[in-house]
Amino acid sequence: MSAQVSGPAGWVRRFAVRRPARSARGRDRGSAAIEAAIVAPAVVALILVAVAAGRVQTAGGSVEAAARSAARTASLARSVDGMDDAVEAAAEHALAQEGVHCRNTDKAALVHGELVSHGVTLATVEVTVRCEVGLGDLVGGPDVPLTKTLTGRFVSVVDRYRGQ
Repeated sequence: MSAQVSGPAGWVRRFAVRRPARSARGRDRGSAAIEAAIVAPAVVALILVAVAAGRVQTAGGSVEAAARSAARTASLARSVDGMDDAVEAAAEHALAQEGVHCRNTDKAALVHGELVSHGVTLATVEVTVRCEVGLGDLVGGPDVPLTKTLTGRFVSVVDRYRGQ
């Protein structure tokens, strides 16, 4: 259907009478909520993975530092007697100082060895620290058995001028 209307200058304009067009926004109503419901869990999961990776990296550095500290303690010990207890105590102290809580009980293992350098034999101690770090508090609480075992190893030359 068309109508003729004459303008002020005598011009005739034609136009069609139409129904008002629907806006494009009307068809997309509710799609933002659906997109948010789909994307939000993925974003939260990525954030939790990033936090867990950061905690594992920080705890790994602390375990390495505990191994260094325990090996240095063993290399300075005056005798072999009681060296295992001193190494264990040094590793526990270093981990506690960094705020790392291990779930397992045996943290430090001590191995005696030798190093030959330029014809000189040097006594060494190797300390391996194993720590099982819990990550369950990120997901559902401390009862969730989500753990990561971290290992730090360090070799130190025994101080030859220590009291024997």
